Amino acid sequence: MTELTVEAVDSLDAAGLPAGVDAPEYVLYGGKGGVGKTTCAAATGLASARGGTSTLVVSTDPAHSLSDTLETEIPSEPGRIDDEIPLFAVEIDPESAGGPFAPDDGAFDEDAWDDDTASEAGLGGLESLLGEGGHPLAGGAMPGADEAAAMQLLIEYLDDPRFERVVVDTAPTGHTLRLLELPDVMDSMVGRLLSLRESLSGVMGSVSGLFGGGDDDAAASANLDELSAKIERLRTALEDPSRTDFRVVMVPEKMSVVESERLVGRLEEFGIPVRTVVVNRVSEDLTSVTGLDADWFVAPETEHCEFCRRRWEVQRDALARAHELFRGREVKRVPLFAEAVHGETMLGIVGRCLE
Repeated sequence: MTELTVEAVDSLDAAGLPAGVDAPEYVLYGGKGGVGKTTCAAATGLASARGGTSTLVVSTDPAHSLSDTLETEIPSEPGRIDDEIPLFAVEIDPESAGGPFAPDDGAFDEDAWDDDTASEAGLGGLESLLGEGGHPLAGGAMPGADEAAAMQLLIEYLDDPRFERVVVDTAPTGHTLRLLELPDVMDSMVGRLLSLRESLSGVMGSVSGLFGGGDDDAAASANLDELSAKIERLRTALEDPSRTDFRVVMVPEKMSVVESERLVGRLEEFGIPVRTVVVNRVSEDLTSVTGLDADWFVAPETEHCEFCRRRWEVQRDALARAHELFRGREVKRVPLFAEAVHGETMLGIVGRCLE
């Protein structure tokens, strides 16, 4: 086998790495930690941008690895990372997105919270409605601060006209499910507050008249209405199969198949479409997966290597189970590479596997 030299890279480019993807405007990759979600998201974003589509790749995982995968510094605000193609990326930073919620211990900083901060944090001015010191999270921990920050920014990206497609590298399964629960949780909370405000409007009007708070109250109510509308738009987008594809990534092992089945079930409960399942690190030859003839690819030796043969038997059982469980969905396979998967060429090859 030859090494992955400059000549090999040139031959791969000549073979035609993917330019463009057949995908809706929102593609989310989810699954257990360490299965290759970041690699898949980066490969899809790169292929999309190579086709001329303005594409944003978002990492919502607190333990970011998108910078390493794309071999460039990824900003905490959406920024263009390639001069030749319209590829943008961002690693969501909960500290900058979450206002007074500190990412290290989740504590609520009362001194940092005011009406302006509440609005910037995407909470619609709840402090104005609840009164000084009355925020329901004041003085306590903020569970899911990372997810709340991610949801806030995803809502912003939904309305950003710069991006024709958004590809999301989600956090591991537990974080992702909490993020997906937030629209219902926040919508319920906002709805109750609006209902309470309406039922007490007469009393609040009298009090506002006495203390001169009418304008602030009206602004807070408008913020809540706006937040509720944004949440509904995001929920509508995530539930629309013509706009969203949530792709579950797994490895060919029994427990990974079981965990992926559970994730698909939970996503169905949320009404989020799952059309694609990606099985990563399969002990197959690259040619059998993509048709791409690359003589540098080192395939596991399943004929003479006892260890490789046994691993392949385990993987075949897992693959068969995956095809059975996820019938009706596309099951994509990405081979196990001897080389580290990062940089434009290797990500282009993964993108070819995901076509």
